[in-house]
Amino acid sequence: MGLITQILTFPLAPVRGTAWVLDQVLLTAEREYYDPEPVRAELAQLERQLLDGGIGPDEFDRREDELLDRLEWLEANQQRLRTNNS
Repeated sequence: MGLITQILTFPLAPVRGTAWVLDQVLLTAEREYYDPEPVRAELAQLERQLLDGGIGPDEFDRREDELLDRLEWLEANQQRLRTNNS
């Protein structure tokens, strides 16, 4: 930007700064929402419950399928975020 453009658009600087901050907050929230680590931890807990006898094989299979579907969805969305932010 030239000096004249900077001088003329200086009153908009707070708006641009606020928009940048909001964009960063949104990106951070999306990263946390699409983080697959809690689902992986839940899968590990589910396996421990199966091995401890807390749940049966049918319950394990049903819940594992749900968690694996969610994990696949999260990883796909995380990949989309990486692609959009590059």
